[in-house]
Amino acid sequence: MSEKKIMLGNEAIARGAYEAGVKVSAAYPGTPSTEISENLVKYPEIYCEWSPNEKVAMEVAIGASVSGVRAMASMKHVGFNVAADPMYTAAYIGANGGLVAVVADDPGMYSSQNEQDTRQICRAAQVPVLEPSDSQEAKDFIKLAFELSEQFDTPIVLRTTTRLAHSQGVVTLEDRVVPEDKAYERNIAKNVMMPVNAIQRHIFVEQRLKDMADAANTLDINKMTIKDTKIGFITSGIPYTYVKEVCPDASVLKLGMVHPLPKKLIEEFASKVDILYIFEELEPVIEEQVRAWGIQCIGKEAFTVQGEYSANMLRKVVLKENLQINTPAKVPARPPLLCPGCPHRSVYTVLNKLKIHAAGDIGCYTLGAVPPLSVVDTTICMGASISSLHGMEMAKGKDYIKNWVAVIGDSTFMHTGVNSLMNMVYNQGTGTVVILDNSTTGMTGHQDHAATGKTLMGKTVPAINIYHLCKAMGIEHVTEINAFDIKELEKVIKEETERDAVSVIITKSPCALLKEVHFPNKCIPVPEKCKKCGMCLKPGCPALTKNEDGTISIDATMCNGCGLCKNLCPFDAIEEVAK
Repeated sequence: MSEKKIMLGNEAIARGAYEAGVKVSAAYPGTPSTEISENLVKYPEIYCEWSPNEKVAMEVAIGASVSGVRAMASMKHVGFNVAADPMYTAAYIGANGGLVAVVADDPGMYSSQNEQDTRQICRAAQVPVLEPSDSQEAKDFIKLAFELSEQFDTPIVLRTTTRLAHSQGVVTLEDRVVPEDKAYERNIAKNVMMPVNAIQRHIFVEQRLKDMADAANTLDINKMTIKDTKIGFITSGIPYTYVKEVCPDASVLKLGMVHPLPKKLIEEFASKVDILYIFEELEPVIEEQVRAWGIQCIGKEAFTVQGEYSANMLRKVVLKENLQINTPAKVPARPPLLCPGCPHRSVYTVLNKLKIHAAGDIGCYTLGAVPPLSVVDTTICMGASISSLHGMEMAKGKDYIKNWVAVIGDSTFMHTGVNSLMNMVYNQGTGTVVILDNSTTGMTGHQDHAATGKTLMGKTVPAINIYHLCKAMGIEHVTEINAFDIKELEKVIKEETERDAVSVIITKSPCALLKEVHFPNKCIPVPEKCKKCGMCLKPGCPALTKNEDGTISIDATMCNGCGLCKNLCPFDAIEEVAK
């Protein structure tokens, strides 16, 4: 009897890749896809790496595929934008060993800056897409993806969502089966995408999609279930589970391959039902194609293009139920905050004091945009802080950015910040860049990167020295400083923002949540010295609370002993004591 196990969707994807005989995996951490690699690295038969960014990860996987082994790259949806450059061309080259990209969308934007739909990018790139509905399918579909990749000579995208990635389900485990490596044969016409070759490969790609669309009509993962024919649903992914819950007697066409679509199967299904609903999260990808075929359906005029779908949405729209919505209890707002002991809080406290604006980036430090710190003014995408600050200067002149800096984390700097800083130097900008080096990829759960000195597989390697990297670009003014040395930090920021040259400030203080980080002391208030000025409360550390009499209390269980509040107190009303 096969072993069964309860698995997260991401864990099941990793298991499926293992069972499929994958030999190479590359990724950049990004919620909700991070746990795929963190689970995959548990299988020693697979080479796994954190790449500097998703473009590199995709290129590593492509190279492994060209050599003849099964390979994959994993990323979140905005990471797929970064990987789009190689993916668009990989669609022309195809696959030797199976080539799969796992892309995790984020309906509802739980941890993302936009709500884009990966299926639209795949349509443009002419890359097929599979979409599982639960953990078992997540494991099964990625195995099928490798088979289809090799059968049709194409990269495949396995699309997931936050709900699938982080929900659990029972999964039947199977043995790992490693296919023989595909022989590598030098094939310039197929693998070198110069124009004369690409023209011919484009013809191949168009025919391949037609062939796959025909195959999709009989593919097992596209399932037609005819029950009550008054109502029919075409759906896929997590929304399928809501359809089964709310309308168990309805007829359903569940699509496991959402691009290309099985035209004959959809036409057959539509002919059997009176009312056809297209129930898909985010953009009307399936709906638009179905309407283009002249098939009447109900889609986004009834359902939203925004956020996650739910069972209650079906009850309200399809069953016309008048749902009783309970009034939520009135509780104090709890906005997200930087952790106690976070070095970013110290840096932002100084920037706030100096009334300096920050062009922000993607990471925990984005929280510097909200009160009480209120420093970060822009957040666009990975690496954009430096480039956007440079754009401001080119638009408004040097004097305009004297009260601006760019802030970027160490992992994000390695991701795409290096190129942005290079551009600022090359094009004679004068901006100040603050690299918030907390020695990890903090926001996604403390993954290593090229500047930490450790790989995903736990190997200790030479760490990229960010200071020397900046100096190698020809930047004369590069300063390393402890983030909690607020007096020196204030002095350095004042000096560097006045320069007529690019300058970099590297605040080197590790994330307070890293296992190896131990603050030796904790802070305690001295009420008799307190003048109730509130200076210690300005950074918004959650360990501090204001008492009714105006003095403060410090929660000993939350305090990490970073000393920021003590350094801000002008009356020595906070002391550091040994833990």
